[in-house]
Amino acid sequence: MLRIHFTADDLARTRVAGTVGAAAETGHALDQLLCRVSPVAFRPWRRQLSGQFGGRLREALGPMVSLVPGPGQALDLSALAGSAPSIEAGAEHLLSAADSLVRMEIEHLALPRAEPRWLRALMEGDREARELLAGSLDSCYRALVEPHWHRMRGHLDAVRAGYARTVLDGGVERLLETVCPTLVRWEAPVLRVRFPRDADIRLAGRGLVLAPTVFLAHQAVLLTDLTDEAAPLVLGIPTLRDPLTAAALWDDGDRDGGTEARRSLGALLGRTRAAALDVVAQGCSTGELARRLGISPAAASQHAGVLRDANLITTRRRGGAVLHSITPLGLDLLNRGAAR
Repeated sequence: MLRIHFTADDLARTRVAGTVGAAAETGHALDQLLCRVSPVAFRPWRRQLSGQFGGRLREALGPMVSLVPGPGQALDLSALAGSAPSIEAGAEHLLSAADSLVRMEIEHLALPRAEPRWLRALMEGDREARELLAGSLDSCYRALVEPHWHRMRGHLDAVRAGYARTVLDGGVERLLETVCPTLVRWEAPVLRVRFPRDADIRLAGRGLVLAPTVFLAHQAVLLTDLTDEAAPLVLGIPTLRDPLTAAALWDDGDRDGGTEARRSLGALLGRTRAAALDVVAQGCSTGELARRLGISPAAASQHAGVLRDANLITTRRRGGAVLHSITPLGLDLLNRGAAR
């Protein structure tokens, strides 16, 4: 049992994130793929992946696979790769993470003593080993998460909106009481979380971030920034509580209908701008948007500005990158034709 102790300041600083990030969801997805007993919610997803993991793909996923020694022991990718909804931003974050942080995170894992040579090099700060891990993270995302990412984002936005309504109606404590009754129990001033180990955590004014997560099942995860003791803790909360909700995420729907819907959207927005909205639904930077569309960064920025002015996307700056995310209105527009 994990016991998280709150003060009045912690309750005031508790908030809800939109996602744990593309990188962390990828790590959880790999954990679900490798577990022996698949939860019902993820069985359709696993069936879609059956037969794909041979040859080059298995080799590409190898570094990430070696960092999942067992259930619940995966690398904390939110600490190493950040919480951006873009895997490109996550990979860049991973490449720039401090060597000491990478070493600390890997040392927390119960890895076999016969460590691969590249892993020893990674812990020693070797740049090529770090790039190998970033490439493996990207390959995992493309294979496991990317085909479903825009639907996942829509689902997570809906969950977050539900959390917000709960806070408006009953306050933060009501949210803590109802956020996930099967795993989380609020007994003021302590939040009790079903956990594989017994621990007491005192927030001491840092607050808590609740992060709805798709690729978690029957457990919550506590994510911490080992390099910043003042940073708020993040509690990842599973959101797929019934097979029907899960099935909607894995179902691509009618392909011909989806193509026709994209044509209609292209007629409304223009082909390039409709494609830009589709890319932003997965989360991206301006540079990535330009690369994906095959246009200049200036043109990508202009298209993003038009979509932002129409309230179809939002833009925020993180470090040196400008990151774009789709709004509920943009997601509804993107999916409306396919839903019909």
